[in-house]
Amino acid sequence: MGAAALALLGALSWGTGDFFGGLASRKAHVLTVLALSQAVGLVGVLGWALASGASVPGAGDALPAAGAGAAGAVGLAALYRGMAVGAMGIVAPISAVSPAVPLAVDAARGVVPSALQWGGIASAMAGVVLLAREPSGSRGTGLAAGVSLALVAALGFGLFVVGLDAASDGGATWAVVIARATSTALSLAALLALAAPIRPPTGLLPTIALVGVFDTTANVLVAVATTRGSAGVVAVLSALYPLATIALARLFLAERLARGHRVGGVLALGGAALVAVG
Repeated sequence: MGAAALALLGALSWGTGDFFGGLASRKAHVLTVLALSQAVGLVGVLGWALASGASVPGAGDALPAAGAGAAGAVGLAALYRGMAVGAMGIVAPISAVSPAVPLAVDAARGVVPSALQWGGIASAMAGVVLLAREPSGSRGTGLAAGVSLALVAALGFGLFVVGLDAASDGGATWAVVIARATSTALSLAALLALAAPIRPPTGLLPTIALVGVFDTTANVLVAVATTRGSAGVVAVLSALYPLATIALARLFLAERLARGHRVGGVLALGGAALVAVG
C-alpha cells in the first residue's frame, strides 16, 4: 500500500479515535478516558516496537520523547474535554492548526517559513476566528464552547511533534513508545491526584478501548507511510483527521454547523495542510 493511502487511513483512524474520545468524555471524567485509552495504546505501540526489532534510544533521545508524551497528554485531555462541552465540528478543526507550532519553533531557529506556509498560517487563523464565533442568537460570551480547549489541544499536539522530531534521531519507533508511556503515566498520576474514578460507567469501557486502538493504529499507519513516500504529503493527508470526526458527529450526533463555522473549518484545515506541506 502506498504512502498516500496509508496516510489517509491514518487520518481516518485518528479522527475516529478522537470522536470516540470526545463521546466517552461526555459520560465519564476526561482523565478516566485519557488514562485508560493511553494504557491500551501503550500495549499496542510496545508490541509494534518489539516486533520491529528497533534498538532502544539513549537518554539524550528519550528525554525529548518524554516531553512529547507530556505535551501530547495535555493536548488530548484538552481535545476530549473540548469535544465534550462543545461541538466536535468546531473543536476538531481548530486542533488541526497544530502544525503552526513546529513552524514557529523552526522560525525561532532561523528557518524562515515559505510563502505557501505564510498563506497557510493566514488561512488557518482566519478559519479559527470564524470557528470561534458563538452561533448567532446565543447569549454567551461571544466565544463558542470548547474553543479555548481546542487551542490548548493544538498547542499540545504541536509541541508533541517538536519533541518527537527531536527524539527520532535515536529511532522513531521507541520514541513513540516512550512518549506513550509518559502520557500514560502522567494521565494515571493526574487521575489519582484528583481522585477521579478509575472505573468508567458501565458499558463505556469498550468505547474507551476503541480510542486507544484507533490512536495506536493511526500512529503505526502514519509512521509506515513516512517510510514509503514524501513526509510532506503524509503530513498533509494525515492532518485531515478532523474530517472523520466531523462526519461521525454529523452522522451519530446530528451536529449541524452554521455556514460561518463550515467555512471556518475549511479554512482551518486547508491552512493546516499548507503549513504542513510548505
